[in-house]
Amino acid sequence: MASTTAPDLTRRDGAARPDLTRSLTERRALRSLLLTAGTWIIVVIASVPLFSVLYMLIVRGGARLSTVLFTELPPSGFAMGGGFGNAIVGTLVMVAIAAAISIPIGVLTATYLSYLEPTNRLSATTRFLAKVLTGFPSILAGVFVFAAIVLAMGTYSSVAGGVALAVLMLPTVILTAEESMRMVPKRMKEAAVGMGCTPTQVVWKVVLPTGLPGILTGVILGISRIAGEAAPLLFTALFSNFWLSSLAEPTASLSILIYNFSAMPFPNQIELAWAASLVLVLIVLFFNLLSRLVGRPKV
Repeated sequence: MASTTAPDLTRRDGAARPDLTRSLTERRALRSLLLTAGTWIIVVIASVPLFSVLYMLIVRGGARLSTVLFTELPPSGFAMGGGFGNAIVGTLVMVAIAAAISIPIGVLTATYLSYLEPTNRLSATTRFLAKVLTGFPSILAGVFVFAAIVLAMGTYSSVAGGVALAVLMLPTVILTAEESMRMVPKRMKEAAVGMGCTPTQVVWKVVLPTGLPGILTGVILGISRIAGEAAPLLFTALFSNFWLSSLAEPTASLSILIYNFSAMPFPNQIELAWAASLVLVLIVLFFNLLSRLVGRPKV
């Protein structure tokens, strides 16, 4: 039977060992406990609005979830049923246009900033403007594209909506891709140069493949940011109650549908607005989770 004796607090040289037992009466331990408890209280308080909104979306929006929502058009004022399939299609089309514009420009710009000319005046100016654009009001992007494209085309369109979203997505792609390329070990680039690779080959064979997870993370985060934007689409794509048949015509989107239906006095439209909000949140959540999976370090 094992004996329970007190631990020997003396060292071999006869000196007493320090007592490392933590006591809550100590000043540092008490301060640490109070700060930890305060942090958890703040986290819980900050989470209340988030979980309350999610609860309302699940309860009110989930009650209308069905395949009909994804296959039918928005109903008229006093009509029942209906869906928002055209709004989902319009949102995906405009996000795709924005990605097709911002990804090539963003990656090429990040390549120039991180590897080709990282310290000259043009790079510093570009980097500064990209950081400024991260806080650029989204409605101003819509006003800019309205003046540049909508007035020139003479109509609202999904192309104009995609360009407005690209303006908002571009700085996220540039800054994230640049940081990802900067994290590529310098010795890998120097080894490629020592083997006789040209700068283009170094970028194509070393920098881009190594930094690809971070670049994809920035792209996905940019997409998740613009997927729920409404203000720029009011000036560029407007809205449509019909299926998209041309890129040069007004286009429906989930965010504008929510904006329109939430202000109507008809219960059916309000329920559809809740359902569309839930679908939009799920789309954004999907892209955020995908960015976490793609950007996770490979062991």
